Amino acid sequence: MAVYKDGTTWRAVYRYTDWQGNKRQTQKRGFATKREAQKWEREQLLKTKAELDMTFSSFVDQYTEDMKSRIKENTWLTKEHILRTKIVPYFGNRKINEIQPKDIIAWQNKMINHRDEKGKAYSPVYLKSLHSQLSAVFNHAVRFYGLPENPALKVGGMGKSKSREMLFWTQDEYSKFAYEMMDKPRSFYAFEMLYWCGIREGELLALTPEDFDFTKGTVTINKSYQRLNGKDIITEPKTPKSNRVVQMPDFLVDEMKDYMQRLYKIRPKDRLFEVTKSYLHREMDRGAAAAGVKRIRIHDLRHSHISLLIQLGYSAVAIADRVGHESIDITYRYAHLFPTTQGEMAQSLNKIRGGENNVSEKQR
Repeated sequence: MAVYKDGTTWRAVYRYTDWQGNKRQTQKRGFATKREAQKWEREQLLKTKAELDMTFSSFVDQYTEDMKSRIKENTWLTKEHILRTKIVPYFGNRKINEIQPKDIIAWQNKMINHRDEKGKAYSPVYLKSLHSQLSAVFNHAVRFYGLPENPALKVGGMGKSKSREMLFWTQDEYSKFAYEMMDKPRSFYAFEMLYWCGIREGELLALTPEDFDFTKGTVTINKSYQRLNGKDIITEPKTPKSNRVVQMPDFLVDEMKDYMQRLYKIRPKDRLFEVTKSYLHREMDRGAAAAGVKRIRIHDLRHSHISLLIQLGYSAVAIADRVGHESIDITYRYAHLFPTTQGEMAQSLNKIRGGENNVSEKQR
């Protein structure tokens, strides 16, 4: 360990032995004072020894090193943004082993009372996400670095997990929308896949010709598309259960054959829909307005597919398998989409009870 004068600033150099026994060196330049360089040097020593007498900011660096390679890139970018913009600025200079539940409460109140330049507060779902990310850092410190307890867990969460109400289109509403999309084949076929197969937006944009088996009438879902930092990224699907083979209705098989024939010299591994998510959102705006139907989100087409399958009488287990839900509990959340279902159930029960009354009368 050493601190050097480096022109008009200071430089700190820290040498250490890593977990494989290799000699390593890290350094940082540009410190205004010798004291700042020495402080950075001490933080590196604490991180190497995995001691929690370090600042929260330094531990987040350690957390990043431990976790970044284990999490999908797009998920990590969201997590990192929250850490760097909403959490580290508040706790960064505090020692992680000195942060108390009362400090968490003060931070929660700051987040709850935040308003942007338009006076808009953070949504309940976003507030819950903020707390979850903070708690994840403390959990990591507890599990692997000997922190006695998680102060965020002791305080409890904020916000709510439930997002805004699911919207969906009936088959009639979708048919009106699809008719307006026919002037742009690429848009039409993209929305056909979304509505009739219930796939996710990222899964749609990752589809290639080799994913289709027209003999069996199936499409294989085994990847997802993301646009990250200006680059097209193909990742694993959202969950392991998302890897699946979806049986297409016959008319959709014919439509996708027609679409692929329109694509000049497309190769087996080329993306079928080389558009962005923002393109699909704009097309959704255009089609909904032209069809005179309510505007729903792209993801609500997946809700619409699931609601249609429930209406057709398929079980939660079968639907979960088709759409790649990790648990059938997720599928059960869609029950509220059918206000008529309770009425139909009651009518069926009336018929049963009516039969029982007849039996009772005979027994009398």
